[in-house]
Amino acid sequence: MKFVRSSALRALLLAVFCFGIVAVAQPRYLPLDVENGSRLYRTNCFACHGPDGNSIPGVDFHAGKFKRVSSDEDMLRTIASGVPGTAMPPTPMNDSSRLALVAYIRSMHESATGSGNAGRGRALFEGKGGCLACHRVNGKGSRVGPDLSEVGGIRTAAYIERSIVAPAESILPEHRFVRVVTLGGKVVTGRRLNEDTHTIQLIDTDEQLRSFSKSELETFTLLTTTTMPGYQDKFSTAELADVVTYLLTLKGLD
Repeated sequence: MKFVRSSALRALLLAVFCFGIVAVAQPRYLPLDVENGSRLYRTNCFACHGPDGNSIPGVDFHAGKFKRVSSDEDMLRTIASGVPGTAMPPTPMNDSSRLALVAYIRSMHESATGSGNAGRGRALFEGKGGCLACHRVNGKGSRVGPDLSEVGGIRTAAYIERSIVAPAESILPEHRFVRVVTLGGKVVTGRRLNEDTHTIQLIDTDEQLRSFSKSELETFTLLTTTTMPGYQDKFSTAELADVVTYLLTLKGLD
């Protein structure tokens, strides 16, 4: 799965869908499209197509096999209008949601196991990458960053790879860091775990669980950056494939 930042391309794809304009090359989606699409898939498609997209005879999303779809425009139309005479109903959602769902379905066509070596990937993850300094895997490592023990069961290879080389582009809202300043002037920074109208809970950089009442805070800032560095220049192409392959094996079974 490849990604694009071009809003113009996205607009053109919508134009093709809505108005039948000339065909365009298959688009490239952002990691956030894939993530949002995975949620929409679980809500709207999971019951019939199954977790691996192969529960309908003749259709296998992982294998890129479809009965009536040859392009993303076809898929957008199928999602919107359904397939008359079959169990596939129209799916009511806006244009952005349809695009996100297509992005996720396309991402399922990737290899589910990766193209590298999981053993080497683990060694890189724990050694050269220093990833356990922030992340935890099966009870080992830090709690400062998100636990990755199940990442292979909930993320695609493309999403994982993009998260490693350009983490700022794929960080999820629930994984963002916050900075709070108490009325006494104490500054605490940490990863947001939970938040409601009156309180916020986070895990600070010392791995301590902290809870604050918002009425006791002078300021509360959601940070737009990530503390995770990009590994574009730290891992070679082969090493990156190894790390992604290792992370794809983590499905919370150990």
